Amino acid sequence: MELNPSELTPVINRLKRAQGQLSAVTRMLEEGRDCKDVVTQLAAVSKALDRAGFAIIATGLEQCIVQKDETMDKKDLEKLFLSLA
Repeated sequence: MELNPSELTPVINRLKRAQGQLSAVTRMLEEGRDCKDVVTQLAAVSKALDRAGFAIIATGLEQCIVQKDETMDKKDLEKLFLSLA
């Protein structure tokens, strides 16, 4: 299943933001920032990555349904969903 990049622009933007947030977490640790602030920022990164993953899977699922992609079956799609759990 190949994903259409034009449909994933919001996901790409979300991942770029998450990348910036992760850099901020590293910087915060190097600066000895407060644990609560670091964990809060890390949780935001984690949530952004989860949401990006779910959006990618949802887009792929939609493409499988619309285009009748024979390379992905129900079990494969279930594995993708569970990999993010």
